[in-house]
Amino acid sequence: MTTPTLTTAAETGTGGVLLWVVLPYVSLAVFVLGHVWRYRYDKFGWTTRSSQLYENRLLRIGSPMFHFGILVVLVGHIVGLVIPKSWTEAVGIGEDAYHVVAVALGTVAGICTLGGAAILVYRRRTVGPVFSATTRNDKAMYLSLVVTICLGLAATVVANIVGGGYDYRETVSLWFRSIFAFQPEPDRMTGAPVLFQLHAVSALLLFAFWPFTRLVHMLTAPLGYLTRPYIVYRSRDTQLGAPPPRRGWERVG
Repeated sequence: MTTPTLTTAAETGTGGVLLWVVLPYVSLAVFVLGHVWRYRYDKFGWTTRSSQLYENRLLRIGSPMFHFGILVVLVGHIVGLVIPKSWTEAVGIGEDAYHVVAVALGTVAGICTLGGAAILVYRRRTVGPVFSATTRNDKAMYLSLVVTICLGLAATVVANIVGGGYDYRETVSLWFRSIFAFQPEPDRMTGAPVLFQLHAVSALLLFAFWPFTRLVHMLTAPLGYLTRPYIVYRSRDTQLGAPPPRRGWERVG
C-alpha cells in the first residue's frame, strides 16, 4: 500500500483553502439552513413524490438495489471517515483486514447503488407517466447523485484494485474530522489522489443541493403514524341519512 503524500499548509494555496475549507463550511451551512427553511415553508413539498402508481415492475428491482447499496455506502463512510484508525486497531482490526473488508464491501455496495440508480433513471426515461412527472430538479438531482457515486466507485477501484492501494484514513479522514473540530487542515486533502478530491467536491456540492430536492425524505421517518388516532370508516347504508329527493314530475303512461 502506498504512503499518502502531504503538503504543508503554506503550499496549500488559495485554491486549496477555497476547496477544502470554505466549500465544506458553505455546504454544511446550506445543508442545515436549507432543511430548516424547507420544513418551515414547504412542508407539503417534503415528500418523495412517489411514482409507484405509474409503474411498479422496474421500481421493485431498482429501488431495493439502490437503497441497500446506499445504506452500506453510508455506513462505510461513517466508519472510514469518523472512526479514527487507532480505534479499529485497538479492537484488533489490523490495516490489512480493514483494507480488504472496506474494498470488498465498498465495491459491492457501489455496484448495487449504481445499478439501482441506472434502473431508476431508465424507468424515468422510458415510462411515459413517470417521465412526465419528472421535473428539472429531479434530473439535476439524479445527475449530481450519479456523478458522486461514479467518482466514489472509481476512486475505490483505481486506488485499491488497479493501483497498489491507498490509505485514505491518513489524509481524507483526518481532513474530514478537522472540519467538524473547527480546525481545518486543507493540506491533508491536497495530498490525496485526484479521484478522491473530485469525489469529495462532488459530495459537497450534492449536500448543498440536497435540501431543495426530493432527497429530504431520507431525513424523515413516519413516527406520527404510531400516535395518530384511528381513521373510522362507515358504510354507505341507504337507510341512513337524508331521504332521496322526490322527482318533480311523473312519467306519463
